[in-house]
Amino acid sequence: MHKSLGNQDMELPLKIRSVAGMTDDMFFDLCQANSQLLMERDKHGNIIVMAPTGSDTGNYNFELGFQLGLWNRETGLGYVFDSSAGFTLPDSAVRSPDVSWIVKDRWEALTDTERSRFAPICPDLVVEVRSASDSLPDLQRKMEAYRANGARLGWLIDRENKQVFVYRADGSIEIKKGTSLQISGEEVLPGLTVEVGF
Repeated sequence: MHKSLGNQDMELPLKIRSVAGMTDDMFFDLCQANSQLLMERDKHGNIIVMAPTGSDTGNYNFELGFQLGLWNRETGLGYVFDSSAGFTLPDSAVRSPDVSWIVKDRWEALTDTERSRFAPICPDLVVEVRSASDSLPDLQRKMEAYRANGARLGWLIDRENKQVFVYRADGSIEIKKGTSLQISGEEVLPGLTVEVGF
């Protein structure tokens, strides 16, 4: 879907209203049959089809995931996931954060079958990076939903406005601003510091 905003054109995600009778297995099969598309499902059963990110955003996401992966390799505390991993949240939404992390014992408590599909778990850390096609209010609502479903720490990185929203399990939101920031894994990912450049 293409929408003009003044002089700026913006690609918006396609939203398909809830399909009656679509089970979790059917949604998983739909995603596998259309693997070239990135699809999520909200808690109401609506399917959201999103455009691929631009190359610059893809590189940015990789660099974030790489920093998290290095820390995780050294500590062995959990598992890191990229944006192609889908998770079934407790409210039945299926989401694919740009980068996410799950503590080791929670992930390993899942069965092999659960892990091979859209695992029924909310990551401990969720990271969303705002791309040119993303609405900031929509992403903020998504971050609140992650927190309501059990995420212990969330980072919403708004590159356009050079700011990071840090969502914590206690309900607080901290906004960090600047051209070059460091964000911490706090008590959720102890010892992790990530460089966030804009």
